[in-house]
Amino acid sequence: MLMSFRWYGNKLDKIPLRYIRQIPGMKNVVSAIYHIPVGKVWPYEDILELKNEIEAAGLMFKTVESVNVHEDIKLGLPTRDRYIENYCLTLKNLAKAGVEVVCYNFMPVFDWTRTELAKTLPDGSTALFYDEKVIKDLEPTKLVEDMEKGSNGFELPGWEKGRLAAIKKLFDLYQDINEEKLFANLKYFLEGIIPTAEECGIKMAIHPDDPPWSVFGLPRIVTSKANLERVVKLVDSPANGLALCSGSLGANPNNNVPEIFGHFAKMGRLHFAHVRNIKIYEPGVFSETAHKADDSSLDMYAIMKALYEAGFTGPLRPDHGRMIWDEVGMPGYGLYDRALGAVYLYGLWDSIARCTKDAGTSV
Repeated sequence: MLMSFRWYGNKLDKIPLRYIRQIPGMKNVVSAIYHIPVGKVWPYEDILELKNEIEAAGLMFKTVESVNVHEDIKLGLPTRDRYIENYCLTLKNLAKAGVEVVCYNFMPVFDWTRTELAKTLPDGSTALFYDEKVIKDLEPTKLVEDMEKGSNGFELPGWEKGRLAAIKKLFDLYQDINEEKLFANLKYFLEGIIPTAEECGIKMAIHPDDPPWSVFGLPRIVTSKANLERVVKLVDSPANGLALCSGSLGANPNNNVPEIFGHFAKMGRLHFAHVRNIKIYEPGVFSETAHKADDSSLDMYAIMKALYEAGFTGPLRPDHGRMIWDEVGMPGYGLYDRALGAVYLYGLWDSIARCTKDAGTSV
C-alpha cells in the first residue's frame, strides 16, 4: 500500500508540499495539470515540471487524478475520436514522466455532488453533506451557484466554471442518454485508450459515481459491484481497472464496501483506493465524518483488512476530510483531518500486518 495525498498544485492549493511530507508514512502525491482545458493534450513539459516540484519535496508522483473525460466522449458525439486521440497522447506523456496510475470518472455533467459544503457536525467541525430531498427541489443551475458560494474562493475539482457555464445545454444533450447508452460510450472510450495504456504501462482506474445513484435524472453507471464487474469486462485487460472509493460506494448501504474492495483487489483490478468514512442519517442523506468516528456507517478496519489480505500494493489516499481546528481551505481538502485520516489508516494497516505475522509465528 502506497499512502498518498491529493494536492492541487502551488497555484490552487494552499497546503505546501513540505507539510504533506511531514505526515508520518506519506510517500506519494496525487495531482494533475489543472490549467489545461478538458480534451486538450497535457504537455510533457508541464507534467515534468510538476513531477520535479513534488520530488524536490521528497515525495513521489506516481498517480494522477484526474485526466478528465470530455463530455463529447460521454455523449458519444462524432467529435469524440479527436478527444480520445488527445487522451492517448496525454497517457503517453504521463508514462514518460513515470506516472503509473490514472484515475478518471464517467459521470455526466457533474462530478461529486453535495448539497452543503460546510455542514456543522456535533463536534463543531464541518463536512461535506448530501440530502436527496434538497436535490429534488433544486434547479441544477442553483446548485452550481451554491457550490461556488461555499467554495471559500477555490475552484472545486469537477465543478470548473468554464464547463458548467453551459449546464443547460449539457442537460439538453443528455436527454436521450440512458444507462445502456452511457455503458456503450464508456466501452467505446475504453477500446480507444486501453491499448495505449497497455503499451505504456499505465493502469486506468475509474472512480465510482458520487453519490452512486442518479442525480437530476442523469444516468449513473459506476454504482455497485454488479456494475463494476461489467465495467472491467467491457475491455478485459489488467490496464482497465478501478479506483474504489469507500465513501462513494458506501453512501448506498446495499453496497458491502469491504467485500467489494477485497473482491476487486484479489482480481488485480483495484489500482487505486480512496478510503474515507461517512455517516448515513437516512436513505439519501449522509455526511463525511472522521475516519475514527464512533457513530459512522463504514468499517474502516474491515476495509483495510480486506485490502491487506488481498495483497493490495497500489496507492491509497484518505480522500475527503472535515474542516477542523478553524482551518480555512478547499471544502473537503484541508490538511489537518486528512493527515489524521492517513495516520489512522496507516495505524490500522500496521496493526493488521503485525497481528497477521504474529498469528503466523504462533502456528
